[in-house]
Amino acid sequence: MTWHRFFQHKGLAIGLGLTLLFALLALTSLVWTPYPIAEISIARRFATPDPSHWLGTDQLGRDMFSMIMSGTLTSFKVGATAVVIGAGIGVPLGLAAAIYGGPVEWLVLRFSDLAFAFPSIVIAILITALMGPGATNAIIAIAIFNIPVFAQVARGGALAISTLDFVAAARLAGLSRPMIAIRHLLPNIASLIIVQGTIQLSLGILAEAGLSYIGFGTQPPETSLGLMLKDAQNLFLIHPWLSLVPGVAIVVIVIALNIAGDGLRDALDPRLRKQGLANVAG
Repeated sequence: MTWHRFFQHKGLAIGLGLTLLFALLALTSLVWTPYPIAEISIARRFATPDPSHWLGTDQLGRDMFSMIMSGTLTSFKVGATAVVIGAGIGVPLGLAAAIYGGPVEWLVLRFSDLAFAFPSIVIAILITALMGPGATNAIIAIAIFNIPVFAQVARGGALAISTLDFVAAARLAGLSRPMIAIRHLLPNIASLIIVQGTIQLSLGILAEAGLSYIGFGTQPPETSLGLMLKDAQNLFLIHPWLSLVPGVAIVVIVIALNIAGDGLRDALDPRLRKQGLANVAG
């Protein structure tokens, strides 16, 4: 994708810009936050936004902006790791189903059907309930649902490309099926994987927030946007700001990633504007 093509898509620029802003805040929290996350000050609890505390303080006097920075890092870390694991396992499975067919394809499709038979959040709650709460188990739970998603996308894209002439020429040249998948199929479905990864990242961040909110995700002393919502839920009628700050952050991040995903879809392959990714994945 050229830079000229990039700037033609305002949605892509806006989505990526907002995403990069939050990602920068998250990464900055690794080395600096305005106040230490664990610093408690009863004297300044429930402070309203001012020059010293841009987003105010919570019920323990902790700086909300610092917690948003650190919580965003946790959300991105959980979501991105789950996407990498899901794609790392799902894409090879999808390619194997496309190039081998038969029992391999049947097994991959049945696994996908089983995973899609239940809502993803139900599967995640079940897994974290069995394995115990925590960010690591939340990553595993979210990644397990990502696997069949990437498998379906990779399989659908590979099947569409495998009918083209250059793939037939590779077969006639004597290339093995795995080499055809690596050299010809994978590079040509990379744009589909990237777009789907952006979408799954937004869903992963949302899932992490949901799991933390109900007590199955990130646990103290770590913080996350969902955990901030959980801590503030009993104070919503008195101090709604404590819930609105992390809630708005989650909404903006998820919307930004979805806008970026739509923009990437159009910029990487304009033909997908009309038919959408669902047709390729199906």
